[in-house]
Amino acid sequence: MKKERSNIQLSSYDDIFGNDASAGNADAVNGDTVVDIPLDELHPFRNHPFKVRDDADMEKTVESIQEFGVLQPAIVRPDSDGGYEILSGHRRHHACPIAGLQTLPCIIRDLDDDAATILMVDSNLQREEILPSERAWAFKMKLDAMKHQGERRDLTGDKTTCRQVVDKLKAADELGSNIGESGRQVQRYIRLTNLDPELLQLVDDKLMGFNPAYELSFLNPEQQKDLLSAIDYAQAIPSLSQAQRIKKLALNGEITQEGMNIILSEEKKQDLDRVTLKYDTLKKYFPKSYTPKQMEDTIIKLLDQWKRKREREKNHRDILE
Repeated sequence: MKKERSNIQLSSYDDIFGNDASAGNADAVNGDTVVDIPLDELHPFRNHPFKVRDDADMEKTVESIQEFGVLQPAIVRPDSDGGYEILSGHRRHHACPIAGLQTLPCIIRDLDDDAATILMVDSNLQREEILPSERAWAFKMKLDAMKHQGERRDLTGDKTTCRQVVDKLKAADELGSNIGESGRQVQRYIRLTNLDPELLQLVDDKLMGFNPAYELSFLNPEQQKDLLSAIDYAQAIPSLSQAQRIKKLALNGEITQEGMNIILSEEKKQDLDRVTLKYDTLKKYFPKSYTPKQMEDTIIKLLDQWKRKREREKNHRDILE
């Protein structure tokens, strides 16, 4: 059973989301009652795109809750199957049992699916560290919800509002305006949701750049599976130029896994411009106490001496001639 904490009220939208909002939004939450709900009655939002990680930030959250309690209530909505669905507060819900709590202070909102999705996305996009996959799926979920709201308005005859919301670029511009992204960039992020999960994980792990990933998102699922096999074969991640070539061939139906193997096996420009000396190769020429930086400095000095020696020998030959 949830326990009401009727004396606790929030005075502003910032208390819920931790970000700026209009006065209208702030007035809408004044007077909301906060109730303590057992943790086992709360469950994550369906298809929640933001990952809850046991990282350093989570440790800080747990420590804060142990010392001060939960200062910022979660926002939930009743679930027709029982319990409550979390809209904002997934990390606090995860931290509470670790901190030894059995309940979570919550504000209960009765929202439809689209309004709940928009609130869930907006409350989480304010986080400092957001993975590309999280941003991509969050943008897609919110844009779909905005389109659904527009379609419902159209049924009531508000066609002007509908056209403004349903139009993809305008909706994307509206979505991005609150977080400093252009509508075009919002659409590029949403394209990443077409990637195979393994490819998208490479982006999250910072092994593949955003731009190559965007280009590869145009490959169909079978082509993306072939690409994963090619990455494993060549032990290489596509550069932007390689991704663009693969995309062009794929859209024309002219790419095979063997073709991808060949493209990814090519030496990239940055590899051609770089010389790599392995530590195991170098260590036999230096004392065991030498650090990699000391090895590098010594190699540069020796190369400078070798260069000056060659210049002296060339000058001597020129004189003799």
